[in-house]
Amino acid sequence: MQELNEPTLRPFTASDGENLAVQDWPLAPGRRRGAVLLVHGLGEHAGRYDALAQRLNAWGFAVRGYDHYGHGDSSGPRGGLTSDLRLLDDLADLMDATRTRLRPAEPLVLLGHSMGGLVAASLVAHHLRPVDALVLSSPALAPFLNPLQQLLLATLPRLLPNLSVGNGLNPEHLSHDPAVVAAYRADRRCHDRISARLARFIADAGPATLACAARWTVPTLLLWGEDDRIVNPAGSRAFAAAAPAGVVQAHGFAGLYHEVFNETHAAPVFAALRQWLDQRCPALPTRQARAA
Repeated sequence: MQELNEPTLRPFTASDGENLAVQDWPLAPGRRRGAVLLVHGLGEHAGRYDALAQRLNAWGFAVRGYDHYGHGDSSGPRGGLTSDLRLLDDLADLMDATRTRLRPAEPLVLLGHSMGGLVAASLVAHHLRPVDALVLSSPALAPFLNPLQQLLLATLPRLLPNLSVGNGLNPEHLSHDPAVVAAYRADRRCHDRISARLARFIADAGPATLACAARWTVPTLLLWGEDDRIVNPAGSRAFAAAAPAGVVQAHGFAGLYHEVFNETHAAPVFAALRQWLDQRCPALPTRQARAA
């Protein structure tokens, strides 16, 4: 039975001096074939991805995750932003720092979920950093918005950008697994806050990223649950339809909710992820093959 890799938690100083919490699930250079940088969703934190990180470790990938500004153990008011592009700047900083830990030809894969998927895809769309490969899990390309929310988005970010309100996320719609829902509700590092500025970023970045889909060049795996009630799956479908088929591989999973990696029937999701990673980042040769 394989030993679980104990993650390490440490502070990271962003370019503007703010502290971000960074979590590593490391692998020795001789055991790894690449690294994955996790970009989490709204109201949560990187620690919720331990089970996924352990799988990625077992497949030969070092894993790093970080808590967004205003999330988890990072600094900032819950759900707040200091600037419109704060999340993109932080991701760029983390990518730069992570690449210094890798060998020159070692691939760095971005894996973003929900809002984190939007942040990762937006970084690619803006060509802020070179990205070797991208995994998008239920990306927030088309959030569900009622008429009142649309009205608030049209006024609050301009008048009261730092005003924080409830994000409207229903934990019952994260997963069909009651244990996942209960753990989320009990997690002190999860919150339900979103500032007007953050809401505007999500509302603007989704359509802007969709508009770039036809010109996409970064190898991308796009995964979503067809029964997602937190992020509109129509956004992922639209991106998949517009993107070059040879660049973007898309899978919509019938019956799954928002957190496809935390679902009761997640085996097909992990199978799709592993197959795609095996194609993009070939496994290291065995010791016998290297010696031959």
